[in-house]
Amino acid sequence: MRTALIGLDYIVDIMHPDGRIARCAPQAAERDVVARFNAAKKTARERGWPTILVKVGFEAGYHDQPKHSPLFGRAHEFGALDLTGPGTAFHPGLHVDADDIVIAKPRVSAFHGTRLQQTLSASGIERVVLCGVSTVLAVQSTARDAHDRDYRVVVAADACAAPTPEEHEASLRMLSGIATITTTGALADLP
Repeated sequence: MRTALIGLDYIVDIMHPDGRIARCAPQAAERDVVARFNAAKKTARERGWPTILVKVGFEAGYHDQPKHSPLFGRAHEFGALDLTGPGTAFHPGLHVDADDIVIAKPRVSAFHGTRLQQTLSASGIERVVLCGVSTVLAVQSTARDAHDRDYRVVVAADACAAPTPEEHEASLRMLSGIATITTTGALADLP
């Protein structure tokens, strides 16, 4: 089955201790999600899967920022999620390769306002493996969107983190109705 590995929001502002809105940073570090995603990338390369790195952010001047949003509405006040700034750089521990597809998204789901659908369609992708921060937001939103677009969805839970372990586990329980929940170590065994 043609598969793509998608890494969501492994950026400084969200999951690095120096990030401006890094509520997930402690759990991301404790769960070692960057190293686990790097291992998933190795498996993807061995299996011939494309790797897509998606990051949330807004254009210079924050013209595409939804100011009314409880989640994004104050990002400009903190200088967070500025696509021209250091906060939307990928986490320094993330292995970014020249052939990784990089997509910027202006909202929670990786599909909203991006070229992700076209990229997956052009490659004949039938299944997506999702990893990222946060499990509660980007992973859950993208998984639901992918499911509704008729992709088979797999979530590598050990390469995901949320602000708390309880939120992470609750999100995985909700997603189990529409996705296969697995680990990065088990990706090599997917049919």
